[in-house]
Amino acid sequence: MSNIGMIIEERSRDIGDFLVGRLIPFRKKRMIGPFIFIDHMGPTTVGPKRYMDVDQHPHIGLSTLTYLLEGEILHEDSLGTKQRIRPGSVNWMVAGKGVSHSERTPEALRNGSVFTMHGYQIWVALPKTLEDSMPEFHHIPAEALPRWTEGTADFTLVAGQGYGHESPVPVHSPLFMLEIKNTEEFQLNTKDHLKGEIGICIVKGAIEACGETVTEGNIIVSKVEDTCNTLLQPNSHILLFGGEPFEEQRHIYWNFVSSDKEKIEQAKTDWEAKTFPMMSNDASYVPLPGK
Repeated sequence: MSNIGMIIEERSRDIGDFLVGRLIPFRKKRMIGPFIFIDHMGPTTVGPKRYMDVDQHPHIGLSTLTYLLEGEILHEDSLGTKQRIRPGSVNWMVAGKGVSHSERTPEALRNGSVFTMHGYQIWVALPKTLEDSMPEFHHIPAEALPRWTEGTADFTLVAGQGYGHESPVPVHSPLFMLEIKNTEEFQLNTKDHLKGEIGICIVKGAIEACGETVTEGNIIVSKVEDTCNTLLQPNSHILLFGGEPFEEQRHIYWNFVSSDKEKIEQAKTDWEAKTFPMMSNDASYVPLPGK
């Protein structure tokens, strides 16, 4: 463990036609605040014979946050939602007691063109009292997110609260997610600006903290009160995320998250029996692992 707490390296994972970089959960750090899962998608080239097609799959006990840097995805779910997401906007799906969804390259882009896909798929665990809530879906356009500049750095508050701003994404617990891009060397100060555990994901470039240099493809993890001053190297791009951790442990199996293992077992049974909420217009689905 380094002086800055913990460094988590991105690990590759195959999801069919694509490789994604898994950042959390990590065996030594299962969650950062309420954030329980972060996959880095790409950057990868999408085009003829290689489109994104993630068939419908289930979730319980969490909210999904999709944030793209490049490319487009069509989200559809068992609520009847059909929403394209473009870079800078947010898709926020509250699974609650159960929802299924798919993510695909939009039909309009399956025209022989070639483009880059790059973004993050994030799960935020729900508070215990909301794990059985009704599912919801919200799309927040890029222009609705708070943006500001400090020195040579541009800030976007993707979700939650931080630096005196609040995102319109309807979160359910104290958390934050920010995107920061800088042109020249920039001293980042999080003290008194963010509350709870903190993770810094280096998308591009490098940062220096507590005398160590951490490069892209890694997350550093600490607590706000223990965080050293962080120096962003020129032309870096980072995501800041975290918040107040829950008192109860969260269990995770495949796409299911819950404080109660029995709810996960029931979700597994329902999905296998196809009594789980399903998308009426999509017969394709991802089976349980090993089935």
